[in-house]
Amino acid sequence: DVIQRFKTLTTRRYIDGIHAEGWQPFNKRLWQRNYYERIIRNEAEWHTIRQYIANNPYRWLADPENPANADKTNLNP
Repeated sequence: DVIQRFKTLTTRRYIDGIHAEGWQPFNKRLWQRNYYERIIRNEAEWHTIRQYIANNPYRWLADPENPANADKTNLNP
């Protein structure tokens, strides 16, 4: 419920920004359909999750779904 409300509020603010402040429209979904929740049970898990979050932006640079990599992926079946 909390995540749903957060997504709804931020999406609404983004749409308002498009109309009122000239923000660039996003032609796809703003949010992923599903998300993964995890309860952090100990310090080792906390450290692992912290590393994942810290490294995630760098992994995006090589992600095939990154639009900047569209010319690098083979789209032929």
